[in-house]
Amino acid sequence: MIGLLQRVRSARVDVDGKTVGTIGQGLLVFIGVEQRDDESRADRLLERLLGYRVFPDAAGKMNLSVMDIGGGLLLVPQFTLAADTNKGMRPSFTPAATPEQGRRLFEYLVYRARTLYASVATGVFGADMQVTLTNDGPVTFWLRVE
Repeated sequence: MIGLLQRVRSARVDVDGKTVGTIGQGLLVFIGVEQRDDESRADRLLERLLGYRVFPDAAGKMNLSVMDIGGGLLLVPQFTLAADTNKGMRPSFTPAATPEQGRRLFEYLVYRARTLYASVATGVFGADMQVTLTNDGPVTFWLRVE
């Protein structure tokens, strides 16, 4: 599984003109699911997302996690993260999970996140979403769990 995480001051997801997920300070994470992914990879990605130290401590060093600061976690499904971009001028989506598998694992990830952490918001799987964010830093990391 792939998580593209961004440290944000705020972020929101709109679908059809309605806000479906919003957070203040925290992590906006775009989630990509690949064919070989399963629940154990989703669990490992979530463990990393909740514990990844990208927020500054009192000395200004990136030493605190989203859980440490009590920030929000906004999970947004994005199948394009699983694209193969090695050849040509058009991405190939052969590495991506099927829509059914992607939905199942994204929903599993959200369920697990909500059982472990109180402040979780989401986008909508398969929807045309507009994502608005204020990136803090900017700080962006690409995490891949294999």
